[in-house]
Amino acid sequence: MLELPAPTVWPMIAALGVTLMAGGLVTHAIVSAVGVLLALMGAVGWWKDVFPQERVESVALRPDHERARPVVVSPATVEHLRLGEAGHRVRVPVEVQPYAAGIRGGIIGGLAMAVVALLYGLVAQDSVWYPINLLAGVAIPGMAGLSSEGLRAFSLPALIIGVIVHGVISVLAGLLYAVILPMLPRRHLLWGGLVAPLLWTGLVWATLGVVNPALNARIDWVWFIASQIAFGLTTGFVVSRAQPIATMQTWPLAARAGVETTGIDLGRERDR
Repeated sequence: MLELPAPTVWPMIAALGVTLMAGGLVTHAIVSAVGVLLALMGAVGWWKDVFPQERVESVALRPDHERARPVVVSPATVEHLRLGEAGHRVRVPVEVQPYAAGIRGGIIGGLAMAVVALLYGLVAQDSVWYPINLLAGVAIPGMAGLSSEGLRAFSLPALIIGVIVHGVISVLAGLLYAVILPMLPRRHLLWGGLVAPLLWTGLVWATLGVVNPALNARIDWVWFIASQIAFGLTTGFVVSRAQPIATMQTWPLAARAGVETTGIDLGRERDR
């Protein structure tokens, strides 16, 4: 038997706590409070794993005939990489989604989110202008301080600002989907349609509560989450259905070297 340090999760919990403590400085005090609690729990648990006696576990050793044989030194030389050989991974991921798919997904997802927001205005506020005026309150000072009747009324400046803000954010989020989704594991709709909307909704809630508490109090967060999920599902579907583009790492080494040194796509010139 061989004694080894026992596995422990407490260092990871302590690290997560320290991360949340720092994250709360730019989000919300509750985040820092949770981080302090986790950091203390992790520190105490880690301490108990080490003092007064270190926790160990016994690992059975294999019999001699089942162990790996000693390494035999070989006088052979190492085979060097030859110019033009393919299959060497130098970039991750292997394929990426085109930016056009991100822009298209952001526009379509923005329309889906707008439909949910306008539906909220009709059902809950009896006015389609209510969510538009709330969105314009991000850029127009004093908009969030209006009465409920004022937010239900039509406002041309609020409409223009709301459409611009919503369009820009939707397109940028769509581009972000096109860049990040190929680097995530499978089930892109789960990541883009549920995980990402919940993460940025929490960030918006924590940040808005500090930056603009009046606007934060006017938002119906259940409908807000529903609209973000609609955006995430639609954008994720459009981006994931696009034809991916292979990165340079799939090219022969000579072609990659030619592009990186001369800026000329040798593979494309060869095909011509």
